[in-house]
Amino acid sequence: MKIEISEYAGFCYGVMRAIRIADDALLKHKKIYSLGPIIHNPQVVAEYEKKGMKVIEKLEDAEGPVLIRSHGAPPSVYKRIKEMGLEYIDATCPFVKEAQRFAENLYKEGYKVVVFGDEKHPEVKAHLGYTDYTAAVICTPMQAKDIKASRVGVVCQTTQSVEMFGKTIGELAKRIRELKVYNTICDATEKRQKAAEELAKRSDVMIIIGGKNSANTRKLYEISSHYTQAYHIETEDELKPEWFENRELIGITAGASTPTYIIQRVYNRIMEMVNG
Repeated sequence: MKIEISEYAGFCYGVMRAIRIADDALLKHKKIYSLGPIIHNPQVVAEYEKKGMKVIEKLEDAEGPVLIRSHGAPPSVYKRIKEMGLEYIDATCPFVKEAQRFAENLYKEGYKVVVFGDEKHPEVKAHLGYTDYTAAVICTPMQAKDIKASRVGVVCQTTQSVEMFGKTIGELAKRIRELKVYNTICDATEKRQKAAEELAKRSDVMIIIGGKNSANTRKLYEISSHYTQAYHIETEDELKPEWFENRELIGITAGASTPTYIIQRVYNRIMEMVNG
């Protein structure tokens, strides 16, 4: 039996950067307020709460510096923080910032802005603010048929599926007279998805590690499930020995918000299970 960890698994650049910014802020301020969880990983969030980071859902609950998480925030949030006389610490992923800038420019140029992504995801909610909440949100080729404008500009949630994005753009291109597209899917996301797909094709079972509320981790699970038996877990405690009975190759991958130490714990627990 062999256990193989995908080449691209775990923290992406944007998450590592957000963690570094949070660490520096905590050294300086001792206590900070994160508007929503800093990343979509409950274990990491719990660790940072112990260090002095309090997760809040409303700015009114902040009593000190406010951390803008890696998913970003709409312009109204920055404005409100200043009005409250508070400091903000911006940990928005640079790739998310780029998508926000594209969305804002398209809106100012008179395009009907379309955001390809999950309308409930915090990154997408932030993007909408840069279009004065006039953008449409779609995530399938079928939904693309509902877009009726003659001039359409598209940006994408950075953690979306490259394949589905391409299909959706193809559908838009059939009916939109002027279509301007910015592929703002993060390069690391594309590499992680492709590596997971290749590993899943060869594996008897795939273990996908990451927060249950992590969009990019769910994408890895969906991709892997097309090719083999797959399980989405957050920690090693969810593993079951029967998953690995009579298996020759066990594949492991992890979402962009999953720290290395959790991946290693999962690997070690599987080794214990298969070796008795």
